[in-house]
Amino acid sequence: MTDVVVAGGGLAGLVAARHLAEAGADVRLFERHHDLGGRVRSLRRDGFVFDRGFQVFFTAYPAARRELDYDSLDLRYFKPGAVVARPGERSTLSDPFRDVDGALETILNRDVTLRDKLRVFELRRELAEKSDREISAGPDESTREYLRGRGFSDRFVENFAAPFYGGITLDRSLATSKKVFEFTFKMLTTGRIAVPARGMAAITEQLAESAREAEVELVTDETVTDLDASDTPEIELGRESVTADAVVVATDPEQARELTGVESIPTDAKGCVTQYYAFDGPELDAGKRLLLNADSPAPNQIAQLSAVAPEYAPEDRNLLSATYLGVPDDPDEDLAAKTARALDSWYPERRLDLETLHTDRIEFAQFAQPPGVHDRLPDVRAPDGPVYLAGEYTDASSLNAAIGSGRTAAKRVADDFDLAF
Repeated sequence: MTDVVVAGGGLAGLVAARHLAEAGADVRLFERHHDLGGRVRSLRRDGFVFDRGFQVFFTAYPAARRELDYDSLDLRYFKPGAVVARPGERSTLSDPFRDVDGALETILNRDVTLRDKLRVFELRRELAEKSDREISAGPDESTREYLRGRGFSDRFVENFAAPFYGGITLDRSLATSKKVFEFTFKMLTTGRIAVPARGMAAITEQLAESAREAEVELVTDETVTDLDASDTPEIELGRESVTADAVVVATDPEQARELTGVESIPTDAKGCVTQYYAFDGPELDAGKRLLLNADSPAPNQIAQLSAVAPEYAPEDRNLLSATYLGVPDDPDEDLAAKTARALDSWYPERRLDLETLHTDRIEFAQFAQPPGVHDRLPDVRAPDGPVYLAGEYTDASSLNAAIGSGRTAAKRVADDFDLAF
């Protein structure tokens, strides 16, 4: 039987491990943290659910559709579009094709021009007909250049695109590759944005359970500290070393680069800080839509999570999250004060008494994706010896890429060792 070690218990590692076990390999997975999932984890405390930073799930992700049971995830859905907020003003910008409630407000919205709205419809139709392979091919440019080249106004770029896609890519300047924009735009218009009722960790838990059912040995609190990529790779752990026929490295980018020596693994990071707050009384009128800060990047966006997923908070409380791009040095209480000031300015008719519950400071939430970066990403077989890469850094910085890379790595191992994939 082929022995395979998977280093790293994030989404990529869990998917790779399950497929290899189902193909007939004897698979051990080592994860350095106590919990599996990498960045896709949730803290459940006092009736609240705090995801590790603001995360959402795009239901149209092709890799996720292939690997996950959506019914078991018990998804809760955001409404399309967002509420554009600035001092004393709130306006809805949505997709009138899928959001009848927001259609009239969107048509009358003055934060973008009529031509912008028409161009959005044109782009929607064009990208729906474009394959993912076509999106990833061809020349590249920044998202800001791309939008301006297509004739979108400065009002659209600054009031909507910068905070909305800035929240997705952690890059409000829109210097991220237009390929990321096109892919996420297509996902948004062909699917929905959701969170599992039990939090984003439900995705990890489902993948971990599938791996256990395939008889993968899942070992937590065990770090792979070194890797000798010979014909029979040797893996150094904290207290012992083990050998295997093949190793799948599914760690974070920095550790993967250190273990394999593959210099093309990207390690330039995009970080963020997400704070969670509770408040009493009726929910905000944004409801299940994101609140975008059109006036300032601090915070970039606010989400009323308990309106989307009531399971995220006790029955008598509301849960908000506010996300700051980068990793500001401000103390937690100063960030909370900025959030309170922003909400007070957007809702002058209402005074919210926010209780700060939890703060996540995530130094490496994504790898940076400037134009051209995707052409430089490493292949699954970039390392020496029978060592394989599984991680979003082989494709793009997204949950979809992480899941898909696990399957790709497993397929390559199976092909090389004549396993029945």
